[in-house]
Amino acid sequence: MIGVEHTSIFEPEIVVSARELEELTGIPEKVIIEKFGLIEKRVASQTMHASDLAVNAAKNILKNVDPKSIDVVIYFGSPYKDYQVWTASSKIQYELETTNAYAFELMNVSSCFPIALKVAKDMLVSDESIQNILLVGGSKESGLINYDNPRSRFMFNFADGGAAALVTRNATKSRILGSYIMTDGSFSKDVLVPGGGSVHPVSKEVVEEKMYFLDVPDPLSMKERLDPVSMPNFIKVITKALEKSGKQLEDIKMLLPLHTKRSMYLELLNSLGLKEEQSIYLDRYGHMSALDPCYGLYIAENENRLNKGDIIVAVSAGTGYSWAATVIEWLK
Repeated sequence: MIGVEHTSIFEPEIVVSARELEELTGIPEKVIIEKFGLIEKRVASQTMHASDLAVNAAKNILKNVDPKSIDVVIYFGSPYKDYQVWTASSKIQYELETTNAYAFELMNVSSCFPIALKVAKDMLVSDESIQNILLVGGSKESGLINYDNPRSRFMFNFADGGAAALVTRNATKSRILGSYIMTDGSFSKDVLVPGGGSVHPVSKEVVEEKMYFLDVPDPLSMKERLDPVSMPNFIKVITKALEKSGKQLEDIKMLLPLHTKRSMYLELLNSLGLKEEQSIYLDRYGHMSALDPCYGLYIAENENRLNKGDIIVAVSAGTGYSWAATVIEWLK
């Protein structure tokens, strides 16, 4: 039975409250909590990076699983890592002592956890020599926000953390079912870090203009094009993933979405006919790139909110723009 057997998260110690975000953004604390759905978030120290956050999360799983039994390590976290043009997965594989595993990375920003689940399942189906795949991710995206930039500071919910999931062919807790992914590349240049790549290599201008932060070149244009398609695309990937799993919308018992503003979150639940208690909303964590649905699965299990036979949907979306959903059946 191919499924997720263990999950784990790592929470950095620094807590940034909505009140503190008010001081940084000029947005009232009440609006941050009620409209943006953020009570607080976690931020990593200057000495802790994406790979460290991922390692710390995965270590909790390997307390009960032999590191030598891991066949593959896949990094699915933020592309904002310790260094540019560098594989965090190699460092993670080494530090976790998973020396029998090969390591590689999946990079699709915030949409990546449902995709990573599909890739891990497909690898286990196609290669009988693989038994255990460790998915690991880190996010330090709080460091990408320029609070002085009115075009992009609305992304102040970006936060830091680590997450991991063990996908195995001998799962007893869950079974990974179908997935559905879609991409609209017309949004490819709407959110990016303009400086440091080959278009704008590191230079005095890049530093002076703070082009090393996330930017949204034309927020109004993005909003006008994204708003009409975003919710329909969320519904589409969820519906199609369920269809590929032999399930329907009314079968969903738990939704694990990325962190969004509260109105979008409630609209998604309403469109699916779900109540708030049938979902995990990360209002005390923020948005951690691809990690959000993995956090949700960990929280749902540890709060005893999952029952035998429950159908769970991990769903996310990432700038670029991709939407992805993977269905999981809970077995215990």
